[in-house]
Amino acid sequence: MIKFLLMLPVAIALVLFGVANRQIVTLILDPVSPQAEAFKVSVPLFVFFFATLAIGIVVGSASTWLAQGRHRRAERQFRRERDRLQEECAKLKAAAPAGGTALAALR
Repeated sequence: MIKFLLMLPVAIALVLFGVANRQIVTLILDPVSPQAEAFKVSVPLFVFFFATLAIGIVVGSASTWLAQGRHRRAERQFRRERDRLQEECAKLKAAAPAGGTALAALR
């Protein structure tokens, strides 16, 4: 609920930004010959804004995922070791005498 209350003003601001910036702008993708029509894109300004925002989210998410790869690898190693130790513990419990511990027999 708190997350919704925090995101509501942001969503309202983004909608207002989109409504206020409906004018058409031209993005020229060819710096050598700006007159080339094949490399021009004309769309409303808010489309560029939202596309840039989406690309930033994707690139940021990918870089975070790649940076945390070593932690995921360490977790897999710890899980394998945990499983091995649990199997070893189960084998030792099965091999232990049923009447108690060996220390009790020595007293």
